[in-house]
Amino acid sequence: MKKLLTVFIFLAFMSPLFAVDFSEMSTQELIEIIGFVKKENKTKFEKELKSRVSTMSQKERNQYHKNMQKSKEKR
Repeated sequence: MKKLLTVFIFLAFMSPLFAVDFSEMSTQELIEIIGFVKKENKTKFEKELKSRVSTMSQKERNQYHKNMQKSKEKR
């Protein structure tokens, strides 16, 4: 029982280490992974990406729209 409790506590403290922090990624990196983000990370990803749209260059914005369209077509 103690071992099980120890493992549970260890996993509870380690789980945040495996969370994806999209704020650390460049805008270009975010654009490139559109359509490849896991479902559990999708909300955070979309929020971060949308917060950057206003600061995107025209080239980035074009790529963003292109990749978003491809992503919608895959569904």
